[in-house]
Amino acid sequence: MSRHVVLIGDSLFDNTAYVDGGPDVAAQLREILQPDDRVTLAAVDGSICEHAVEQLGRCPKDATHVIVSCGGNDILHHATMLEKPVSTVGSGLALLAEARAELEPAHRQMVEAAALLERPVAICTIYDANMGPLITTAMSIFNDAISRNVHRANLDLIDLRLVCTEPADYANPIEPSVVGGWKIAQAIAHYVRSTDAKSAQTRVFAGSPLIS
Repeated sequence: MSRHVVLIGDSLFDNTAYVDGGPDVAAQLREILQPDDRVTLAAVDGSICEHAVEQLGRCPKDATHVIVSCGGNDILHHATMLEKPVSTVGSGLALLAEARAELEPAHRQMVEAAALLERPVAICTIYDANMGPLITTAMSIFNDAISRNVHRANLDLIDLRLVCTEPADYANPIEPSVVGGWKIAQAIAHYVRSTDAKSAQTRVFAGSPLIS
């Protein structure tokens, strides 16, 4: 049976503007999957979780697999907090906790909308980006909220922190390059091949092999 994979979310998938004429993630995924499989790019650069909910509402009825990446743009406006002076480590963590509390319900609403599709759905974490250890540490706070939402809904998780691990994976500090896009496409293809249109159990994917 042919597959129809739908990509929902932001510039992690809609990365044409950042690859200098190279293939975007959707094109790379089409190259990896079977010739009769289809890939629909519904993701739009700049989207936040609210926009992903709208994209999910327009998901093609014949979609066999849905892959979602969102949340990164929701927290971009919090990036300046890393430059704020604080008197204690606890005060710094409190700032991160406030930002997490803002992301979590918006992301949860998106996950709940995705769960209504009743077909294999994988939600991506936010990758660490090419911005150094402070960003990596801060992102773990947000990714904790994302993974909890996904597991609570019994959906699947593609952990992009384990997929994009090298500077060459990024076209700039936050967008995937052709190299990174290929890795992301491989991770999605691995997920698609490991599920079917009838059921999916909660798993964590990092390209190949499957890890738990």
